[in-house]
Amino acid sequence: MENIVLKSLEERRSVRKYLPKQVEEEALSAILRAGTYAPTGMNRQSPMMIVVQNPEEREILRKMNAAVMGRPDSDPFYGAPTIVIVLADRNVGTAVEDGSLVMGNLMNAAHAVGVDSCWIHRAREEFESDEGKALLKKWGVEGDWIGVGHCILGYRDCDYPETRARKDGWIVRV
Repeated sequence: MENIVLKSLEERRSVRKYLPKQVEEEALSAILRAGTYAPTGMNRQSPMMIVVQNPEEREILRKMNAAVMGRPDSDPFYGAPTIVIVLADRNVGTAVEDGSLVMGNLMNAAHAVGVDSCWIHRAREEFESDEGKALLKKWGVEGDWIGVGHCILGYRDCDYPETRARKDGWIVRV
């Protein structure tokens, strides 16, 4: 069965090397809009997205994430010029699941509009820290948030990753 959505889902890959070119506004707006349509538990819409494109703020995030990773000189964002931080309301029982669905929508929408992406972890550790909480306050974000992930966005500076074979036993029908 040929379907453009299913084809896009099958073709999307995580990219880990980016050009410095910023994501076009029309594409970014479409990607972010897709994030707002992710399913959430009881439609509570518990997640929030913070878009970071400012190089100085990106550098702060890079240092925080790299420190959590134990590799302070690395760039865990692979040079991507846009970072979308997905947070979710800690007081909602489905916060992490809701935020994870937002991350999926962001990455799949990015692929659909010709933008590359990758999920970068360690947002939880970053935004549980005093430095992370201070950063949220600086950005005007109030509340009790869990860091779910960073969706990095940009245009690849490498060959597109090949599809790996699907594992055996992925599906069990009962």
